Amino acid sequence: MKVLVTGSAGFIGSTLALRLLERGDEVVGIDNLSDYYEVELKEARLDRLRAFGGFTDLRLGLEDREGIAAAFAEHGPDLVVNLAAQAGVRYSIENPLAYVDTNVLGFAHILEGCRHNGVEHLVYASSSSVYGANTRMPFSVHDNVDHPLSLYAASKKANELMAHTYSHLYRLPTTGLRFFTVYGPWGRPDMALFLFTRAILEGRPIRVFNYGRHRRDFTYIDDIVEGVIRVLDRIPEPNPAWNGDLPDAATSSAPYRLYNIGNNRPVELMHYIEVLERCLGRQAEKEMLPLQPGDVPDTYADVADLVEQLDYKPATTVEDGVARFVDWYRGYYGA
Repeated sequence: MKVLVTGSAGFIGSTLALRLLERGDEVVGIDNLSDYYEVELKEARLDRLRAFGGFTDLRLGLEDREGIAAAFAEHGPDLVVNLAAQAGVRYSIENPLAYVDTNVLGFAHILEGCRHNGVEHLVYASSSSVYGANTRMPFSVHDNVDHPLSLYAASKKANELMAHTYSHLYRLPTTGLRFFTVYGPWGRPDMALFLFTRAILEGRPIRVFNYGRHRRDFTYIDDIVEGVIRVLDRIPEPNPAWNGDLPDAATSSAPYRLYNIGNNRPVELMHYIEVLERCLGRQAEKEMLPLQPGDVPDTYADVADLVEQLDYKPATTVEDGVARFVDWYRGYYGA
């Protein structure tokens, strides 16, 4: 298959592209190498992909309507995985329009490319952030999620709504994946594990929000990618039992699906830090701070649909995952 992967220089995108190339798929990668975080890390991720003859590297932003249309027309992908986005809950508070440009307008360009070029299945990244003010745990894809707490979350919810419209009007099969706090080797430098590791090794204090009391459903990168591939290979069909009187948010009378991909095992932030301290062999100096605007206190994924329909459940413990990250970090940075 020929798979178009947007965000191919990103954390999840590059890891997914590598797995697809290793199994023999052709991959057309799209990335604009934005400077939201260090471009050198993105280039290093791409170097892993350039070793494969089946990889095509395109330098594009999703906002480039004509460029995206031309990429679809020239390369004719069978499948599309949209992972490119302006990421970060906290940054969305400072610069909300960046999220409209990339996550909303850019996603519309991807949908149009799929619609006009016979794409068999569009899989796209949503986020656990869409659960917003919801407090019933674990978070279920069948629940209403109309109270986002950041524009980042709102943009991801918008993606789900836009995808459903295209599934309904044009019968484009779409699947949205709500990722839960992804971490691991080749991760993003703006995420907690990366920030904590760098600060501890440099002897600087770490900033611990919500006084360390919140819990996250930390999900290891390889578990995320395995879930994406299983979903990609299963093209959604309309749910014959869908009922507009009692609408199910996760399915539709159109070829549309939503899944959570999370570890289904929330971990307190302080325990996560303790695991990291053991792996580094150093104690962290902690600056305890209140919950940040836009953050939610806890995340916890209900993955029953993933297990039932795809026979898959993420299983990597934070002890194993953090250890693998630390090994990679020391090797990559010589730390």
